[in-house]
Amino acid sequence: MFNLLYKELRLAAHPNLFIFTALGVLVIVPAYPYGMVFLFGCLAPFITFMYGRETNDIYYTALLPVKKSDTVKAKFLLVILAQITQLMISLPFAVLRLYVLPEGNPAGIEANVAYYGFGFITYAIFNYIFLTYFFKSAHKVGNAFILAIIPASLVVLLMEVIVHFPGFVWLDRVEPSFLVRQLPILFVGIVIYIVSIFAAFKVSVRRFERVDL
Repeated sequence: MFNLLYKELRLAAHPNLFIFTALGVLVIVPAYPYGMVFLFGCLAPFITFMYGRETNDIYYTALLPVKKSDTVKAKFLLVILAQITQLMISLPFAVLRLYVLPEGNPAGIEANVAYYGFGFITYAIFNYIFLTYFFKSAHKVGNAFILAIIPASLVVLLMEVIVHFPGFVWLDRVEPSFLVRQLPILFVGIVIYIVSIFAAFKVSVRRFERVDL
């Protein structure tokens, strides 16, 4: 599996995958809707899968002495690696902004605990719809992306807007007492992300096994 993942990173991954992954640093930008970071994390797999379609990557992988399920697993690992790396890159900058931009983010939610919880939920929704639909045919990338990005964008929009309502101001705070209150959102987001990955993988393998390459 390591060899397949290595092949994904060296041959299948579009250069924009690495660029968009690095955009986790955007949480240091003042007055910026940080939900865009998650949308870039969704856009990166789309571009890579589109690139793979044009280069016949799925067909090339099918010619290798590997099971179809391993082909699916390698694609999943590539998406997960990119998204988790993006979040890890953003973390030090989220901490740094507390010192260089203490006045907060007037454009939307702060890069706090709740923010990352919503991020995992966004990724979970996108991954499940995008990956399961893609492996239904192994080439309809555009349709898969449109179906997946709409609900993912709605989650990001909700996250950015809800903090402007008085009853949800606590979602936008970075004080320790509020961060503790936000922990359930992070926990739920991580659980949803993990469950959706396993569920999507199971569905994707079943669908891909029926695809005639």
